Amino acid sequence: MPSVTKIIHFFLSALLTAISVGLLGFAMSDDWSRTTMDCRGFIINNGSAEITLGLFNGLLVRQTCPSFGNYKDFSVFTELSVIKGASLALHALCVALLVLCLLFSALSILISLYNSVSNPYQTYMGPIGVYTCSSISACLSLLVIILFVLNINVTDMQEQLVPQIGSIDTENLELSNKKSTMLVGYFMLIPYTVLSLGAILAIYLYDHAAYMHRREQEKPTEDAPKEIMMY
Repeated sequence: MPSVTKIIHFFLSALLTAISVGLLGFAMSDDWSRTTMDCRGFIINNGSAEITLGLFNGLLVRQTCPSFGNYKDFSVFTELSVIKGASLALHALCVALLVLCLLFSALSILISLYNSVSNPYQTYMGPIGVYTCSSISACLSLLVIILFVLNINVTDMQEQLVPQIGSIDTENLELSNKKSTMLVGYFMLIPYTVLSLGAILAIYLYDHAAYMHRREQEKPTEDAPKEIMMY
């Protein structure tokens, strides 16, 4: 049976990771970005288009672009599969990395709970397993943060989605002044990453304390009184 200290630290690690999984699940179901663009058509020269993107669903709002107001829900992967190219690849990569984040976080929870009720050896089922799984989750989430912003701001994904979803003649349409804003779903990756690192810290503090305790027990005899060492 593990000590009370070990139970507390590993259970805390499992709790932090479980909270991070809940945040990531919420993030994957919420909106990630909103982009607005000025729209110039062949007849009407002042309009706008606003496209809100989640990981799986989106919403296009057009104001005189080129026709009057129009709202249309769409499936992100369905529309991106028509465009193909870098936009689809980056978006699919982000989703795949987030799925891996969930997987490694789940493994981290299982290993932490296992250590809170047993005393496994220092293998992948011990602190090393938590370090590995939680650090991979944190690194992958940081990579998603970078890739998603690049896909939104560097590629022309939105400029291609607006005429495609709205069934607009691209020859009579000019989109300009693109402005993108990251939304709640995207920012939820930050606390997810922080909590994953917090789970690592909880295990590290226990591991370090246990190491120092072992060192104290294995203290060399040179610390003993000289009179005793003479015999």
